[in-house]
Amino acid sequence: MSAPEALVADLRRAFRRFQQESPAPSVNAALFRGRDVLWTETIGLADVESGRAATPDSQYAIASITKTFVAAAVMILRDEARLALDDPLGSHIEEANRAGVTLRRMLAHSSGLQREAPGNTWETLEMPALEELLGSLPEAEQVLAPALEWHYSNLAYGLLGEVVRRLSSQPLEEFVSERLLEPLRLTQTAWQPGSDAATGYFVERFADVAHPSRVLEKRALAAAGGLWSTIGDLARWGAFLIEPEPDVLAPETVAEMHTVQAMADVETWRLGWGLGLMLHRRGETLLAGHDGGTVGHASHLSYSRSTGVGLVYLANTENPSLTDAVALTAEASEALPLEPEPWRAGEPPPAELAGVLGSWWGEGVEWVLEWRGGRLEARRPGGGRRASAVFERVTDDELRTVSGRERGERLRIVRDGSGEPVKLYWATYPFTRRPQQTG
Repeated sequence: MSAPEALVADLRRAFRRFQQESPAPSVNAALFRGRDVLWTETIGLADVESGRAATPDSQYAIASITKTFVAAAVMILRDEARLALDDPLGSHIEEANRAGVTLRRMLAHSSGLQREAPGNTWETLEMPALEELLGSLPEAEQVLAPALEWHYSNLAYGLLGEVVRRLSSQPLEEFVSERLLEPLRLTQTAWQPGSDAATGYFVERFADVAHPSRVLEKRALAAAGGLWSTIGDLARWGAFLIEPEPDVLAPETVAEMHTVQAMADVETWRLGWGLGLMLHRRGETLLAGHDGGTVGHASHLSYSRSTGVGLVYLANTENPSLTDAVALTAEASEALPLEPEPWRAGEPPPAELAGVLGSWWGEGVEWVLEWRGGRLEARRPGGGRRASAVFERVTDDELRTVSGRERGERLRIVRDGSGEPVKLYWATYPFTRRPQQTG
């Protein structure tokens, strides 16, 4: 599998412009579709002083992309019934008890907790140890009411890391490594830089001078941004978030992580937040992922779950402009549409659905019930993305909507004296074979 030449040319131009305009001593990029890497490119020096060139295997600090791993760790514990997303933070960390601050809201940056840990950590670059962080919590402000609006919080993620530690009885770093990095074979992703790690730099604004940055020890705030990784590993992580491996994290759980929990961009609705994931909209294209920025490094991961296409950027300079990255991912996704799956004959519908398939009308709108891929589906002709649903059998005459429109609601079949289906009730609305006036 390869990317179209025109798309690669666009990516290369944007990539080189990004490296020049940031400016960044080195930049690594990868385009992937599922588990196939379609294009990579590396420019510049991983270490300016020694002249060491960057390679596709160079590690960079991925900063807040770490939050996507922490969110997955929380979801693992949820699936194991060790926590619930709507648990108050105080039920797991007594000294952090705040009314209305739940794990779900912390994952989605809607808890209202202040952005950073108390103190001047981003001036001193001395991150707190766990005891210091917990001891400083009385000083931490509730800057907004919980669920009022989106407000980014590294402090919230530092505390989520402590929740993972307490419930798993092992350090967050160990839990993430054992439950995510190792089974997914992310061998170049680690909590400390390796021998091939890129040196971070601060580049002067008005001169071509790059100053080496120190490596930050994140300590109690590791959950907010402590991982290092490569373009290859982040492409594999993106592929997992598109199509999960069920023995690592259930596909329905990963789908839940991609549901909108808060809207960060309330003016244009181009950026929302899921459970640990940024959710982008560019026209009709929906993307997910996360950005990262820390002293000397910047990172980006975005992907389309519908096409399986994603893009990774890593750079060893702080705060470059990554505004084009999401647009490039959207362009790549549109340039690489999925090929339609060939039709294949399947098993016939079960006997209890005899007479159920076909057109039904409710509130003057037609819905078509079909047996596709071994399941009952409903679709509204020409209705777009939200006009479909999938059902699972409860009894012969009752089904439950498991995805799509009216998820969770019942579909009930009503039969006449001969057993012929004559009416449906879906979410209590009546459906008949012919359009009927309501009331």
